[in-house]
Amino acid sequence: MYTLFNPRLCVTSLFDIDLNQLRQQGIKGIIFDLDNTIVPWDSADMCPKITSWLHELVVQEFKVVIVSNNWNKRVKLIADRFNLPFVSRAYKPAKRGFHQALAAMGLQAEDTAVVGDQLFTDVLGGNRMGMYTIWVKPLTSHEFIGTRVHRKLENIVIRILKEKGLMK
Repeated sequence: MYTLFNPRLCVTSLFDIDLNQLRQQGIKGIIFDLDNTIVPWDSADMCPKITSWLHELVVQEFKVVIVSNNWNKRVKLIADRFNLPFVSRAYKPAKRGFHQALAAMGLQAEDTAVVGDQLFTDVLGGNRMGMYTIWVKPLTSHEFIGTRVHRKLENIVIRILKEKGLMK
């Protein structure tokens, strides 16, 4: 059970993701969570460095989709900046939003990575789909109240994963 919460890769920031390594592993598409992964929660401001990095993904011909549990208007605002497909109100970790993202990219789960800041939504959902999961440190500590509750539970799961030697 705990392996469903265990990401394949843990990184401090998006910039720690080795795109060449992903390509060598057969990854052709990347699903990104929105809040606290590529933009701070409840903000439309994106760090210029992240903007450049996302543009580089497109230049390197990775297919990219944003999948968020947030409302359509907010997700569309960010996705439109990059002309990216998106899935809003995805209800992660449910599979529906991930299936929609795969269809938008024309890829299979094994060709796709999921990048997000939450174990209970992004990592669990991606692992349930058989995707390569990347857990990134949240951009800020400012979060939705429900996410703050999840963080407390995440800390328990992380401790158990570390005790079992499943996570470093």
